[in-house]
Amino acid sequence: MRAFAFGLLLIANPALADHELDGRNISAGAKLYAENCATCHGANLEGQANWRSPNENGVFPAPPHDETGHTWHHDNALLFSYTKLGGKAALSAQGVTDFSSGMPAFDGVITDEDIWNILAFIKSEWPERQQNVQASRNPQH
Repeated sequence: MRAFAFGLLLIANPALADHELDGRNISAGAKLYAENCATCHGANLEGQANWRSPNENGVFPAPPHDETGHTWHHDNALLFSYTKLGGKAALSAQGVTDFSSGMPAFDGVITDEDIWNILAFIKSEWPERQQNVQASRNPQH
């Protein structure tokens, strides 16, 4: 089952290298973020209150995408999968079953290219240190 899940993750992630976010359309990503992400993750990437603790339904609130959150701790492949497949499917593909994410799937809502532009916008808002740490979590090409 795990091999299948990993295969699904690779299919959902057409590119995994650090440079995947280079040269993206940051202004398009900002607009797409405002339209698709800001309602939950905040207009300024600040996330929801108490994002580290599950709500009464056991679901974790939307985390910040600024440097105070954990987005920059993850590689491009996971960030892409999480956005495209939604939290539950992306985490299941990683073998994580004990975490309840409220992140919906955006597959069929926005294109893969749009997802990469959104991720590039988010990354562009981080200080240099967080950008470098996140970049180091990806294969170098």
